[in-house]
Amino acid sequence: MSRTKTWKQVGIFSLLGFLLSWLVSCGTGAPPDANNGQTAGKQEVEFWTMQLQPDFTDYFNKLIAQFEQENPTTKIRWVDVPWADMQRKILTAVTAKTAPDVVNLNPDFASQLAQRNAWMLLDEKVSPAERQQYLPNIWKASTLNEKSFGIPWYLTTRVAIYNTALLQQAGVSKPPATYAELAAIAKQIKAKTGKYAFFTTVVPEDSGEVLESFVQMGVQLVDAEGKAAFNTPKGKAAFQFWVDLYTNGLMPKEALTEGHRHAIDLYQQGQTAILASGAEFLNTIAKNAPTIAKASASAPQITGETGKKNVAVMNVVIPKDTDVPEAALKFALFVTNDTNQLSFAKAANVLPSTVKALQDSYFQTAPADATPVDKARIISAKQMKDAEVLIPAMKDVKQLQKVIYDNLQAAMLGQKTVDQAIAEAADQWNQRA
Repeated sequence: MSRTKTWKQVGIFSLLGFLLSWLVSCGTGAPPDANNGQTAGKQEVEFWTMQLQPDFTDYFNKLIAQFEQENPTTKIRWVDVPWADMQRKILTAVTAKTAPDVVNLNPDFASQLAQRNAWMLLDEKVSPAERQQYLPNIWKASTLNEKSFGIPWYLTTRVAIYNTALLQQAGVSKPPATYAELAAIAKQIKAKTGKYAFFTTVVPEDSGEVLESFVQMGVQLVDAEGKAAFNTPKGKAAFQFWVDLYTNGLMPKEALTEGHRHAIDLYQQGQTAILASGAEFLNTIAKNAPTIAKASASAPQITGETGKKNVAVMNVVIPKDTDVPEAALKFALFVTNDTNQLSFAKAANVLPSTVKALQDSYFQTAPADATPVDKARIISAKQMKDAEVLIPAMKDVKQLQKVIYDNLQAAMLGQKTVDQAIAEAADQWNQRA
């Protein structure tokens, strides 16, 4: 149910608190000469990742050593950038034309700089054979105006983690698969236990989960010209769905004031029956709330009539002003190839974005002594056939979320009718500067 508004905020949100368990980074190598990326007679490729140290220091040291052995005229300088600092640092570096040669970002933020023509365009640089290694829907996540600006790396897709004991207490035999089923069991859970089925936030600056739910319910957010396309019968039905849940007391009132972190807290306290998060978050629940963890199981992500599932993507991009474009592209493709994606996905407990790696038995069949995390990983991987970035790279996407959430909140509070709220949201979006 939840989507990071941006991947920076995913650190708060499940898609995220669950990322923080494995998102860490490190720096190696010596500073470059001021000689067009040359270091001691070698081309230097400066590679920035987001907070992958210390958990993956050994992994990347070995990966870089292998690449340098296979490419003896190239030196990789790996630089750690803290999660909270990445956007500011890369924006400053791009503006000053001092950007690194390969950068680990995410499509949401990278697309903002793609609008400024900051990245190397890849459609004529990456061969069809190389491109076909990646899941087609995931490759599309790093495109803007049908031009490719990034290479997919690792992925997470939400599952529905649910409290079996709480569902049993409410007389619910199985977790909901759709939003319609969610609304039905929400009434049952509240009536029989006094607790909530779930928590999701409509705080404009936080998770994009509700905005994603619109897409899953079949709502088109904007048209080809970027104008509002959500003021339709389906859009009104999506607005009404969330308004009804809130006004009927089936969502905590804090949905208007608290972010996704509150969803995690409520689930771990046993106050909600379902949490939308990544498979790896089960380890965190086991550590923080062992009793809840013992009662927890996983099911596929809740979706709407489209059957679409959310996926969050991390990618790598290459600044267009790099002094070593060929070496930078070669290294970016090396980091994200089948073999290296598989090894990193296993190490980080995430999903790979290449077809072959995702077909590995590790993601297809749970071992005989499978843990809850193992089972959730298999569910996550199997969802990938229906998974896509539900809110594609687009200009002013955060403003779109804000105008929809602000007006949705007004309808939840009875300050506007649903018709007024959706019409005013569309007008505000279309009239933005």
